[in-house]
Amino acid sequence: MMSRLIRTLILLLLASGPMAMSTAQDISGDDMRSLDGQVQEIKSDVLSIASDLSNLEERLLYPSNTQVAVFVSVAADDKFRLDAVKIEINGELATHHIYSFKELEALQKGGVQRVYTGNLPTGDHQLSVTMIGKLKNGTEFNETGNFSFAKGVEPKALGITLADPGLGKSGIQVGDW
Repeated sequence: MMSRLIRTLILLLLASGPMAMSTAQDISGDDMRSLDGQVQEIKSDVLSIASDLSNLEERLLYPSNTQVAVFVSVAADDKFRLDAVKIEINGELATHHIYSFKELEALQKGGVQRVYTGNLPTGDHQLSVTMIGKLKNGTEFNETGNFSFAKGVEPKALGITLADPGLGKSGIQVGDW
């Protein structure tokens, strides 16, 4: 009984195979383009939702009244090689970044990189910036600068400008952005 049912189903599938194929081939180019348009619209909606979720996540994780952002740039016309930057806030590691050739090239062309976003209470804070790299003459260097800044109720943005530390000058400058 069971084997007869299985044989009947197999025969039905084999008989309907060519009809199913012809039905799939009957789908017109207009239908395919319509389907492609719908897929693209769905992709666009998904990307928009992902962007909205990312913005919402940032607002929830970093409320504006406690938010601190730190940006890094390289002084114009300085051709030293920046290998890494380490940033500590109040004695705790905030971030450490090792630069690729492309990232360094972008910084040397005037680019700015956001290296840290976090939360800090209002009040005075200590910032320690260490840059590691190589001078034009091939000498390796490791320089650290310590700075104080005040965090108010508003979001705080700090800019760190890194320069060639030669000739007895500090290669690290910090200021408000």
